[in-house]
Amino acid sequence: MGDCLLTHKQRESIDSDLAQRQHRAYREALVAIGCEVVEIDPANDCPDSVFVEDPVVVVNELGVIARPATDSRRAERPSMERALKPFRELAHIEAPATIEGGDVIRIGKILYVGRGTRTNDEGVAQLRSHIGPLGYTVIPVPVTGCLHLKTGACWIGGNRVLVNSDWLDVSAFEGREIIEVSPDEPWSANGVLIGKKIVVPAGAAKTSAMLRSFGLEVHEVALSEMQKAEGSATCLSVLLNDQD
Repeated sequence: MGDCLLTHKQRESIDSDLAQRQHRAYREALVAIGCEVVEIDPANDCPDSVFVEDPVVVVNELGVIARPATDSRRAERPSMERALKPFRELAHIEAPATIEGGDVIRIGKILYVGRGTRTNDEGVAQLRSHIGPLGYTVIPVPVTGCLHLKTGACWIGGNRVLVNSDWLDVSAFEGREIIEVSPDEPWSANGVLIGKKIVVPAGAAKTSAMLRSFGLEVHEVALSEMQKAEGSATCLSVLLNDQD
């Protein structure tokens, strides 16, 4: 993880022992909110591979093997393909397209796809060609201030989307109720929602209180070492079943 890619953050020393303890606590939190956790073999030659969300995009009927924007992250694809093959029929994104799973928010049959440094127009088009025939709609979202769409936005149930509007164009979420994070908690719009329960990074008390006010059961997990690598809660898992 110490050799991870960084785009918007300065490099800091990552405590690998602490990172492993935090990852264990994250897995335990997923179990606590009702998930069955399937662990996959580590890809030790890929420093960003703990962020398993990025090499794939999953809908109910299909798993799409993504094409990350960097060579080092493309090396993660074989591992994720082996992991996903028992659960889904697979499709593949091909060059010159790039798309990463962290840029994709799924709300029912709508996929909001971040258009930024890691996902290009061809990636959006190829994803649409794979899942459009299955009844899904793909809506691009311009992302300017963060690595992925999910760095600055996540679905929090019902019609609500939690966002940091400084980092992305919220007009793409037309018809949704936009809930802004506090300016002093800019990295807090990143949570794993299962029903009425959500796993969020610790250290954002205002965001957690707001989520509780919406009737959510909030599970906070310290993810400081993952955040140093420009990741957070959603990046560390791939949801295979519906969230609602």
